[in-house]
Amino acid sequence: MTSRELTGFLSLNDGDAGEARRRLSDMAWRIGFGAITWPWLLASLSGGRKADKRALLDELGLPHDALPHLGSWKADVGFLRHIVREIARLRPVHVVELGAGASTLIAARALALHGGGRLTSFDQHDGFVQATRNWLGDHGLHADLRHAPLTAESEDWPGRWYDIDALPDSIDLLIIDGPPWAVHPLVRGAADALFARLSPGAVVLLDDAARPGERIVARRWRKRWPHIDFRLKHDGTKGTLVGRRRDTSIPVANDNERGRTWRHIARAAGIAGLIATGWIARGELGEFPQAAEAGTFLDEAAASHRTGLLRQAMASQVESATLNPGEIRRSTGIVLPPLPASWRIHDVQLYPTPDSPAVALSITTPEGEQLSFFADRAETPAEARPLLARRADDVIAYWEAGDMAYALTSRAKPQRIMALAAEITAADRFKRR
Repeated sequence: MTSRELTGFLSLNDGDAGEARRRLSDMAWRIGFGAITWPWLLASLSGGRKADKRALLDELGLPHDALPHLGSWKADVGFLRHIVREIARLRPVHVVELGAGASTLIAARALALHGGGRLTSFDQHDGFVQATRNWLGDHGLHADLRHAPLTAESEDWPGRWYDIDALPDSIDLLIIDGPPWAVHPLVRGAADALFARLSPGAVVLLDDAARPGERIVARRWRKRWPHIDFRLKHDGTKGTLVGRRRDTSIPVANDNERGRTWRHIARAAGIAGLIATGWIARGELGEFPQAAEAGTFLDEAAASHRTGLLRQAMASQVESATLNPGEIRRSTGIVLPPLPASWRIHDVQLYPTPDSPAVALSITTPEGEQLSFFADRAETPAEARPLLARRADDVIAYWEAGDMAYALTSRAKPQRIMALAAEITAADRFKRR
């Protein structure tokens, strides 16, 4: 658990030293997963780039010292951005959080900016609940913070669970950042006791989702709750599982299920052989960026370019040339970089993707070149420096900034596309200083 001042070790349950001698089976799970999980725990010491944290706080209108100690047991910037993004998109009435801390502050502030819904947060440490309440009060924020000791038992999941009371009948956003894995590597699975309360279109956010224990939890959830579409996102140091409740009358394709059986067999064999060398096990479990994700992003960028050209050629299609980056950011969470003032914007469209809307712009340069600029949240092999790719006749320069991925598409020569992309990245770097 964490506070504003520090990150430290707290007992798993207030004043109950005897809980250190839990069932032998639970201890075996902790020892076994400890041998595998240490690379993820080490990676979690980084809470994300300081520049990304400052950008998030600026977006929320909070001072830069509002989150002085991200990392370790605190939620990282990637997870916090998911919270802000979903609150801005959903405008939830009821948000429930399991495990208070930095995420409580961010959720409370996002709710104050986007609809003013109610946040109910549970944590097992009474003193920590009060400290978090004071933390929010220092920033003029409020949440219903409750002490929920780990005394309950789940029929379906191991470990101790929160003694939760008086939940809302309908939950629009469920944030899961506890209990700690040291209770049991699969303990957070018991959060699915609240899934029946999810409202239509509700979202579940699970922190630390790249860890082996949470991956097993996610696998079971997919089988138990087929009307919730779960997808693992690698846009933070610890991974976030995003679950979106779907209409039960619509078939759901969960998180790349094709070929999953053979991958499970391969991963099980990898874990058995690599348990003592956790870094290798980390790669075997798929922690590193997937080429398929970059491929999907580039396919969408190329498709948006072709669609933009088609719209410009059709008299019946009404184009919208008004670009309001602030409105786009508030409504979708998409952050657009500054574009050269000499570029002419013909069309601004939201482009549907499997997780949330992307933004596609149709542009003409002073030289008459037709471009498409595409922005979404995706993982690609690129970083701040653009990379090149091709899709049929389209040439795409793509790069990342924070948790955003950008693509500039045209049918010009590759050198020209890279030069045009460099204009955008240079202006964006200057803006972020």
